Amino acid sequence: MNALREAFAALHRPGDPVLLYNIWDVGSAKAVVAAGAPALATGSHSLAEAQGFPDGEGIPLNLLLDSVRRITSAVEVPVSVDFEGGFAADPAHLAEHARLLVEAGAVGCNFEDQVIGGEGLHPIEEQARRVSAIVESGLWVNARTDLFLKKLIAGENANDRSLLGEALERAHAFAGAGAHSFFVPGVSDLDLIAEICAASPLPVNVIKRDMTDIAATAAAGVARISWGPFPWYWAMARVTEEARGLYTKL
Repeated sequence: MNALREAFAALHRPGDPVLLYNIWDVGSAKAVVAAGAPALATGSHSLAEAQGFPDGEGIPLNLLLDSVRRITSAVEVPVSVDFEGGFAADPAHLAEHARLLVEAGAVGCNFEDQVIGGEGLHPIEEQARRVSAIVESGLWVNARTDLFLKKLIAGENANDRSLLGEALERAHAFAGAGAHSFFVPGVSDLDLIAEICAASPLPVNVIKRDMTDIAATAAAGVARISWGPFPWYWAMARVTEEARGLYTKL
């Protein structure tokens, strides 16, 4: 496990990012590894939906852990897990859940600052304590802020520069708590991404909705590019399209 963790850490190079085409089960994991991926990352929405549950910690923790265990047992590359809010609010339970994730074979996790099942974000100091509890497990913690994503979901401008100050304050707090990278889903403006990368104390992860401009995104200074739920959407859309073509001919 330590070797896998070290290999995963070494992949985070600003300007030469690791590409994580998010997976959701053993089949998708094997397919992406066969394509040459040096590491894998699950998507919370994808993995939950594949098991018949909604995103937002709708999947039971024990089923998530079983899914992770199956994936990590089937591949020989590092696996990071979208852990959402850790399936707990208080640091003690978060630490316990993180240890279970390590036992399931994960080397890292995404850990977000939005209040699951509630509104808004956890206050910065509180979230830093939560991050610290996850870090103690030995996982590579990709500390996520939902500042920008909340705007996107609300149909507003996700590239709102007025959020930059708080985003960087959170990055510094999470770094102080031991986080290893900083995830800013929702941001797509390359100039804003470059500003975040230049000022962040942690390597930066962004999400892409397509397969274009990877080189430009890398040039902005990111260390990690992921695709979140989009591979799942694309795969299911193709299945639906092909099935529709079959059945509409009957």
